[in-house]
Amino acid sequence: MKNLTRRALLKSSLVSAAAMGIPSLAASSDATAVARKGRIHQSVGQWCYPHIPLDQLAEYAAKIGLRGIDLLQPDEYEIPRRYGLVCTMGYAGGGEIGKALNRVENHAAIEQAFRTNIPKAAKAAVPNVITFSGSRGGISDEEGLRNTIAGLNRVRTIAEDHGITICMELLNSKRDHPDYMCDHTAWGVRAVEEVNSPNVKLLYDIYHMQIMEGDLIETIRRNMQWIGHFHTGGVPGRHELDATQEIHYEAVMRAIADAGFRGYVAHEFVPVGDPMEALRKAVELCDV
Repeated sequence: MKNLTRRALLKSSLVSAAAMGIPSLAASSDATAVARKGRIHQSVGQWCYPHIPLDQLAEYAAKIGLRGIDLLQPDEYEIPRRYGLVCTMGYAGGGEIGKALNRVENHAAIEQAFRTNIPKAAKAAVPNVITFSGSRGGISDEEGLRNTIAGLNRVRTIAEDHGITICMELLNSKRDHPDYMCDHTAWGVRAVEEVNSPNVKLLYDIYHMQIMEGDLIETIRRNMQWIGHFHTGGVPGRHELDATQEIHYEAVMRAIADAGFRGYVAHEFVPVGDPMEALRKAVELCDV
């Protein structure tokens, strides 16, 4: 599954219900909920399990000690609460990966969407909403930075007034999202540092940043005050957090916990084996 993206998987028919392991989900439904250490507040990205109904995924997530479900639409915000969970990060109209804050012409639509959906997120106790820089498309990183800062300043008070954190995602432009602008931590930090709001931060995607720059632990430690959310994924392939990939996730999670991070770490990998077993093992690995 090379070059796999959220959108590609959601549109794909390559992964069947059997391959996604729905029988194993049913078999696990009677399990007693697992108590976790709580130093890392774990969640899971719903898009990675397109053939499993959200209610079933949330029920299983609660049983294995997760805190929430990530990347839900506004009409789904409330569903995890049926199982004692929250939507840990929501879509709220923060633009598309390739078309967002780094172009001034996108700002009005993003602002209007946030004015509509951030109050819904606050009502459902959703702590974070996602946004993007957009692709370069021929503009310089410096021009894009200025535009992104202006866009974030335009919407910051919406987030502040409702107690929601807007998180701009760091993505790799090397493999999955060619030409994406916010592809290095330093660029993203420059943007949110200048906005300087406790409600505007970065979504640090560990998978993407391993591909782009490595040096994960030191980068996270140095920039923790600007990070509001994390995503996981195995490198290479964006698959299980197991011995086939190169990131030492236990060490990364210890660094995050030791730095005092109290937000959420959401698993955003696409399992190639039994999905529920892969998720359970990832949760155990990151429960430091």
